[in-house]
Amino acid sequence: MVTSVPNKVGNYSSTGNGVHKLFFDDITNFLRRCLFRVLSVGPIPTHLAFIMDGNRRYAKKQNLKEGEGHKAGYLALMSLLRYCYELGIKYVTIYAFSIENFKRRPDEVQSLMDLMLEKMEALLMEESIVNQYGIRVCFIGNLRLLSEPVRAAAEKVMKVTSNNSKAMLLVCVAYTASNEIVHAVEGSCKEKEKEFRLCNLNNNVMDDVKEGEKVNGMVVHDIQDFYEDTSVESQGLKQGKGCNGTPYHACESFESNWDQVLTSKASKSGEVSEGFRNLRQEDPVIKLVDIEKHMYMAVAPDPDMLVRSSGESRLSNFLLWQTSNCQLYSPAALWPEIGLSQLVWAILKFQQSHSYLEKKMKQL
Repeated sequence: MVTSVPNKVGNYSSTGNGVHKLFFDDITNFLRRCLFRVLSVGPIPTHLAFIMDGNRRYAKKQNLKEGEGHKAGYLALMSLLRYCYELGIKYVTIYAFSIENFKRRPDEVQSLMDLMLEKMEALLMEESIVNQYGIRVCFIGNLRLLSEPVRAAAEKVMKVTSNNSKAMLLVCVAYTASNEIVHAVEGSCKEKEKEFRLCNLNNNVMDDVKEGEKVNGMVVHDIQDFYEDTSVESQGLKQGKGCNGTPYHACESFESNWDQVLTSKASKSGEVSEGFRNLRQEDPVIKLVDIEKHMYMAVAPDPDMLVRSSGESRLSNFLLWQTSNCQLYSPAALWPEIGLSQLVWAILKFQQSHSYLEKKMKQL
């Protein structure tokens, strides 16, 4: 009796379907890399945003149980992310859950939260796409609206992936653009209120003191140097924002401490030099840059293209501030049906109108 030994060549085994699948996968990967090499000859978007529309319709179309459409949509997302990062797209933003979605049936909302929690935990696994491609994950939106387990999981994912720098995935949960804009305006007003109080303090409370004289035990030019040094440091801290567009606590701590120091010294002495009074020559005014740095999406550049599946062309309160010069693409496929072909067409569409949009941007 002769025992047949499977003939193996490399990773291939002559056990039928296994050989065919491995061979097919390798050929597919090779052809995809060739296709991406050709596409890379032209401009590639830096930032793609996706509205993942059509999960529930896909479930009905395929006669699946409720919730199965979202699971299929997650698999489509993983494949699409892999294609994007292989193509060299550095930023990908997805609209995962709107604040408006909380108005759905409680059992449906809970099912989506459970699925989100499950997938957040999966992102931390060693073999996940996050670790394969060095992706930093940021959850964008009013995270206080999420349940405690989901919020804790989101914060854990952001912390664990914070040192990844090859690419970034921004997941918009508990998000609407109108809420983001209100949040940014509120943050700007709070920041300017501090500046306004400091400006009034300098202009109305303090009198002239000659250079070199002491104010409350401190030489005036030393106070000025300290103020200038710490102002620079404060600006540096302000630029170090978390994933949700909010400054780190170190910045808030620094500003509050400095306000206390300045208020204490000024109120006790009532004296300051002319140079110190002129540190804030202009009244604090909220400018465009102030609003933008308080946006949730301040951690990434504006998207170059927004893709919404299922043929819909509505923005649905998503990235309204950031998409004023963004291309829109609406393939007819439902989100779980989105794949390589839709991504390729999106890139070709982007390349076709890229030069025109570049000229328009330079005119602004």
